[in-house]
Amino acid sequence: MKREMITIDANEAVASVAYRLAEVVAIYPITPSSNMGEHADGWAAAGKKNLWGTVPSVMEMQSEGGAAGAVHGALQAGSLTTTFTASQGLLLMIPNMFKIAGELIPTVFHVAARTIATHALSIYGDHSDVMAARQTGFAFLASDSVQSAQDNALIANAASLESRVPFCHFFDGFRTSHEVNKIEKLDDDQIREMINEDLVTDLRKRAMSPEHPSVRGTAQNPDVFFQAREAGNTFYLKTPAIVQKVMNQFAKVSGRQYHLFDYTGPADATEVIVIMGSGAEVAEETAKFMNKQGSKVGVVNVRLYRPFSVTDFVKALPASVKTLAVLDRTKEPGSIGEPLYQDVVTAVNEAMEAGQTAFKVLPRIIGGRYGLSSKEFTPAMVKGIFEEMVKASPKTHFTIGINDDVTNTSLPYDECFSIASEKTVRCVFFGLGSDGTVGANKNSIKIIGEDTPNQAQGFFYYDSKKSGSVTISHLRFGPDAIHAPYLIEYGDANFVACHQFSFLEWLDMLKYAATGATFLLNSVYDKDEVWDKLPKEVQQDIITKKLKFYMVNGNEVASKTGMGGRVNTIMQTAFFAISGILPSDEAIAQIKKSIKKTYGKRGDAVVKKNFDAVDHTLVAQ
Repeated sequence: MKREMITIDANEAVASVAYRLAEVVAIYPITPSSNMGEHADGWAAAGKKNLWGTVPSVMEMQSEGGAAGAVHGALQAGSLTTTFTASQGLLLMIPNMFKIAGELIPTVFHVAARTIATHALSIYGDHSDVMAARQTGFAFLASDSVQSAQDNALIANAASLESRVPFCHFFDGFRTSHEVNKIEKLDDDQIREMINEDLVTDLRKRAMSPEHPSVRGTAQNPDVFFQAREAGNTFYLKTPAIVQKVMNQFAKVSGRQYHLFDYTGPADATEVIVIMGSGAEVAEETAKFMNKQGSKVGVVNVRLYRPFSVTDFVKALPASVKTLAVLDRTKEPGSIGEPLYQDVVTAVNEAMEAGQTAFKVLPRIIGGRYGLSSKEFTPAMVKGIFEEMVKASPKTHFTIGINDDVTNTSLPYDECFSIASEKTVRCVFFGLGSDGTVGANKNSIKIIGEDTPNQAQGFFYYDSKKSGSVTISHLRFGPDAIHAPYLIEYGDANFVACHQFSFLEWLDMLKYAATGATFLLNSVYDKDEVWDKLPKEVQQDIITKKLKFYMVNGNEVASKTGMGGRVNTIMQTAFFAISGILPSDEAIAQIKKSIKKTYGKRGDAVVKKNFDAVDHTLVAQ
């Protein structure tokens, strides 16, 4: 059966699955997870039903702690319940998480993992929040892409119902949560096939009720507490096998196979990186590229982080491995190593002691930190780590992606290294926060993804000040699947667009342009004078890189059509006209369709202004 392909970001994809599997959704907004709650709230307001034909009760609480308390209470009443959170929001849920796990109540918290405020606040992504909650007794399931985030939202629910262990399903904030990608949609029939109704009934039977009273939430003294705490061991020991069973069932339903630890690389690899989250995709694609050049390197993608299965982990490693580099997207000051690193060291040593490995030699294990607060993690950095691993004395606790000139932990790497495919078109758009550029580009990538056979990816970089600051949209599309959770690199873009002329005075945007690329400029000057108004450095880049230079006076078109300062529709139309991704008539029809969908609720007058802007842009060309 042919499945529907959709172009969507992870927040919406995860929320769609979570909503269909919930009766109660308790929310409190926190960046970058807010969109999940917003989607759920909007669907409930529109009367959208869940898998069982009822509209979930979506309630916004006064805080994240309140949301977690509401989840706990609804679960005790036998309702299928979920929530969405990140960062400090997750930390405020920890007391209730301990209770939910201790009482063995199945649920899934979906977390767009984000940096915890330390010396400074950061709204960007890493794993410091989920690592701070790993002692709660929740299982932790990591997703590395938009597709796997949607899929794991279902896998986590099915596994939680069977194991009775609550799950924290997490994916990288912004990098995955806000990335738009073309994925295979999970329909209601697939979800229904994965959910065991008998287990749902069991959850309801355990609900608090005067019809069958039970004792729970007691206070215990030293004579029994320890014993009762250990009594939960059997549930956790069974959980890895249950998760793998659910993953195998999911493969039959969807055709996509996951494992607790997925290995990418040759059977005789000697250097292997262990990593989880979106960084795993970067490492996997780089390893594939390097192996084609003659290397023997591999990557273990950690999916089920808790409970950590030693047996399954060592089985995923090639027997030939000599060096393991374990990468953590968090920092624990004062620790002898970050969490995943310590788990791997323990797992390898315990497996060796128990005779569970086929290693030819005991591999040396080094650990490193990367990507804190969404710091870029690129193929060049992955290659730098593999190069460090073959040294006689590699750094045992390193950083990558920064220049640490204080404690000298950082590794060098070749910034010019790239694995970009010639078949993939790469576009970078510079706009002003609130000028509509990001919205237009989201529509563009959805048009490309859903109305052409191309695979498509969009990622949108915002300054934390948001409105009034620079936005940079990174769009990729082409015939092959796109696994590139990092920004388009300098010198790699086939198309660069500047939506604000003043940016040319202080932003070196053409550093992104490859030789022979196309440069589209929203110019306040006409075609006869624009060249003389360009900064000398921009003129030199256009000549040196042999760029195809196009301009449109978007501000003039916006003024004529009553669009004010919003040039997004105009520049979107110019992009499709120049790029030729779709035949002109089809492209215009799709742009107008997206305009109606985006602005229809604001009234016919707004839609007409945008339509007029499209038509005037074509005349201006």
